[in-house]
Amino acid sequence: MAAGVETSTKGKAMIFDMQTLLSDAQAITATAASTNTIDLGPIANGIVRDIGKGKPIPLRIQVVEAFNNLTSLTIALQVDDNSGFASPKTIWSQVVVLADLIAGKVIVPEWVLRGTDERYMRLNYTVTGTAPTTGKVTAGVVMGAQSNG
Repeated sequence: MAAGVETSTKGKAMIFDMQTLLSDAQAITATAASTNTIDLGPIANGIVRDIGKGKPIPLRIQVVEAFNNLTSLTIALQVDDNSGFASPKTIWSQVVVLADLIAGKVIVPEWVLRGTDERYMRLNYTVTGTAPTTGKVTAGVVMGAQSNG
């Protein structure tokens, strides 16, 4: 794991893996996919993969700059069999209202979920309401999940 970006809230630092970083203080000013996608590798014929099963893989989605203007932001974890996400499958999504989009806010889930079974993985951010002029998210796989908040 190539450690890199750190972000913290209330003195608790998280160490992100640079190779599995989906958003690095990504400014969300309109509906968009995460800056990066994760290539989980090819799947051989007849082999079934679901990285959400078994030992939990820690995932952190955190607001690192407060949002303004929008009504809400929907964050979705998506997978697809092609890097262009021509037919993405949403594994999980959550609507977060503006009042909760403050710096330091951590969005659940804490782990990559069951159903993450295709080659490519990304996050998708859907803005509802007026386009924000501020608001950033950092998200990706971390070394561990803080659980005593």
